[in-house]
Amino acid sequence: MTAHSRHLLLGLVGTGIQRSMAPFLHEEEARHHGLRVHYQLIDLDESEVGIDVLPELVRSMRIVGFEGFNVTFPFKQQVMPLLDELSDEARAIGAVTTVVRDGRRLVGHNTDGSGWRWGFQRALPEANLDHVVLVGAGGAGSAVADAVLRMGASRLAVYDHHVAKADALVARLNAHLPGRRAIRVDTLHAALAGASGIIHATPVGMTKQPGLPFDPAWLHPHCWLSEIVYVPLETKLLAEARRIGCRVVDGGHMNVGQAVHAFKLFTGREADVKRVDAHFRRMLGGPVLT
Repeated sequence: MTAHSRHLLLGLVGTGIQRSMAPFLHEEEARHHGLRVHYQLIDLDESEVGIDVLPELVRSMRIVGFEGFNVTFPFKQQVMPLLDELSDEARAIGAVTTVVRDGRRLVGHNTDGSGWRWGFQRALPEANLDHVVLVGAGGAGSAVADAVLRMGASRLAVYDHHVAKADALVARLNAHLPGRRAIRVDTLHAALAGASGIIHATPVGMTKQPGLPFDPAWLHPHCWLSEIVYVPLETKLLAEARRIGCRVVDGGHMNVGQAVHAFKLFTGREADVKRVDAHFRRMLGGPVLT
């Protein structure tokens, strides 16, 4: 990787990503560092092709000379065998979100967990982690689960419609983290009743997949809710949680945290966190945080 190159070609691989903020965040922050960055959205929905093209796509990105690229739904796990090396964090989580060129090698990292942790601790630094419920055991859910247990969560209840996916996540967490603190739950309603906090980690609520992941009447005002969806910034679930009286963390916090950490991996430079966050929220029309 030529970390200090002054002209970098970066990108994002995923489906339904036309409203991603990543190009704006990376290109704008790079400008402040005297770097020229072109950040390309590679949206397989727009090309009307399927996941089977991923090996060819990664090979093409090697040839074209991408300095690195981000990976989002639904390719975070499928991209792993196509890379030359994985970071310890990506291997433990079982998903890759950021790929960096190191010479001729492509190295996979995971910035979901670190990005979520950064944003969550910034928004709710004294949150109760006694009994956390995770809704969604996919790539993002896996990373967030790892992060919240490393933060000291006493118990993590994992729920997913795909039972095998939830079982696999619980087994992986309990194998590499102490205390066997993760369990799978069959009934989300019952799990939420005793929750000190809830992390929503499914695509439901995105502009592309509107709706609610569960009945908001199951929430109670003594728990917090962390949302990973950021388009829209105020999802229906987040709005209902606010109305009920829950403390909430919008998905923008995680997104900015991911961008800051990915920017360091791509460029070797520290992003200005307040500047990135302010730019992000201006672009989405949300309040700029201090």
